[in-house]
Amino acid sequence: MKDLAGRTAFVTGGANGIGLGLARALLAEGCKVAIADIREDSIAAALKTLDNQDVIGVPLDVASRAGFAAAADEVEARLGPVSLLFNNAGINLFQTIDESSYDDWDWVMGVNLNGVINGVMTFVPRMKARGAGGHVVNTASMASFLCGPAPGIYNTAKFAVRGLSESLRYSLAPHGIGVSVLCPGLVKSHIYASDEIRPDELKAGARPVDSAGVERLREVHEFGMEPDVIAARGVEAIRANRYYIFSHPEFRDELREVFDDILAAFRDYPEDPGFQQRTGFEKFRRERYAEARAAARGES
Repeated sequence: MKDLAGRTAFVTGGANGIGLGLARALLAEGCKVAIADIREDSIAAALKTLDNQDVIGVPLDVASRAGFAAAADEVEARLGPVSLLFNNAGINLFQTIDESSYDDWDWVMGVNLNGVINGVMTFVPRMKARGAGGHVVNTASMASFLCGPAPGIYNTAKFAVRGLSESLRYSLAPHGIGVSVLCPGLVKSHIYASDEIRPDELKAGARPVDSAGVERLREVHEFGMEPDVIAARGVEAIRANRYYIFSHPEFRDELREVFDDILAAFRDYPEDPGFQQRTGFEKFRRERYAEARAAARGES
């Protein structure tokens, strides 16, 4: 996609952090932009800084399918058909899986995975039906590749977003719709304060908020990459129709170590019964996957 001007963009988590950076970058490209966020006060503050007639704000809990549909209808009525979708909203819970509750799972997965699913299921059918192309950017994280003990549920969701995005890229390529996955590292944002927007109905199983820990995270996030830098790199990747958007180059060596460890885990086992037939099928599958990747890059 070479020219973004005149298109309508829908950005979740658009009132701060990466989302607000994307809104600024897209407006500069000549797009009309809807910023969707669960924090209505943050929407109002963001709109004041943007001061642009081609931007509107819509309150949205991305975990709500009905809310997404209503927001889509409102935005398209006011700004026109959405052809640029940024599923960017996210929260975090800095604890391990074994210390988490079902409420923790429902909250984090509801926003970080179901929010992406809801965005895709709401807008992609509309984009396909119109036949005007477009692009979808799903925000994952370097945590979609790199794991420690915490934040376990966050890791789970972000790994899933990466897989969803890659499969979607191949299925949408024939429709002229690109898909990218954004994998940032540390960002100057308010994700450390996610507990502030946790729904009351999902607080019963929550551990007490570690205020000192939150303050430490706030200080760490002050060193995060500026959202405008990430947004500029994202826009460049959309133009180039790249799948992976690695905004933070400092992760290159660590990611190489991870993949080296994965490859080192393979063993040269002796052939088992059915090996030849199985590898024959896998050769066919591998060729089809390679064709899908090439098509998504516009090479066929």
